[in-house]
Amino acid sequence: MLFNDIPGLDPIKATLKRSVATSHLAHALLFDSTVGGAGLAMGLAFATYINCENRSAEDACGVCPSCIKMQKLIHPDFHFIFPIASSKKIGGNTSEAFLPLWRSFLSEGPYRTLPQWLDYMGAENKQGNISVEESRGVLRKLSVKAYEGEYKILMIWKADIMNASSANALLKILEEPPEKTLFLIISDQSDRLLTTILSRTQRIHIPAFSDRQVMEYLVQRGYPEPLSKQATFLSDGNLSEALTLVKEQQDDTYALFADWMRSCYKYDLARLIELADHFDTMNKERQKALLEYSLRLYRDMLLWGQGAGELLRVPEEVLTFVQNFSKAVSFDALGKMIDEINKAYLHIERNVRAKMVFLDLSLTMAPYFKIK
Repeated sequence: MLFNDIPGLDPIKATLKRSVATSHLAHALLFDSTVGGAGLAMGLAFATYINCENRSAEDACGVCPSCIKMQKLIHPDFHFIFPIASSKKIGGNTSEAFLPLWRSFLSEGPYRTLPQWLDYMGAENKQGNISVEESRGVLRKLSVKAYEGEYKILMIWKADIMNASSANALLKILEEPPEKTLFLIISDQSDRLLTTILSRTQRIHIPAFSDRQVMEYLVQRGYPEPLSKQATFLSDGNLSEALTLVKEQQDDTYALFADWMRSCYKYDLARLIELADHFDTMNKERQKALLEYSLRLYRDMLLWGQGAGELLRVPEEVLTFVQNFSKAVSFDALGKMIDEINKAYLHIERNVRAKMVFLDLSLTMAPYFKIK
């Protein structure tokens, strides 16, 4: 990951590069970003820049042995700590056991979120955490001299989910850090970090991407301009969300959702069974994405029904659908339908057969369209 790979945010990049050029590197930096923002990407680009063998004033070279190892996330002086959960895919209770899977996860892109990582590792409905043993193991990772680079670098992703014991163990190390060691702490919920940790870090505030930056990023990666424009409009600066949306739109999630809801409205039992069979063939992530999309549109129906249409960020075609369907369902019924979708989402997470879940959800929601 290079600075040039990250859209915009030039003042942040300039500040980080200047700190390297002037040798004014804080031993611990907090990359405080938004959900789906550039915190992780910026941390990776900064680590690459620090240990690059031929860096320029603008960026790392991207071709030296150090940069190549950083690109593959196998640099011997670069270490990771990130949330983990018990998984059928991996045995182990530290980040090191999950490193191959983590590298594969990041190879798909650095604009990722904690739910995406937990789904990728197969954590099912378990919560991720950074254990106190992991925090105490930091000294072991950093106790030896750097092998190749000038600095040993430890990146802690989602440090905000540490419990008190883990955070206190980390705090002790931040108070007396080993020589030539850098801590890069990545968080999208910095308000959950201990104030004592905040006070021992240099905070780098990374704002959300602008619509223009999101749009350019999507188009440069080959997504059609109309889809990119819609996803940009809906994501509100969340690049991770925008990438999810363009994939949803490529899969025509809206058309599938609209067909489903119209079949519920008509109480077309034969079509609802067909759709339940179709949903059953989709993978778990696709099923969850459809339910998440449904929740977003039902929220939009609530806003429209309450006269807050100016808050909606949806394409014109979807807006027409929202307007029409909000007239067909009462406010109270919408709330109940949202509750039913949330229950269905939970059942899918717990591996209940999707055909049963979606058919039951369809038959439960259909009568609500008749209630006014």
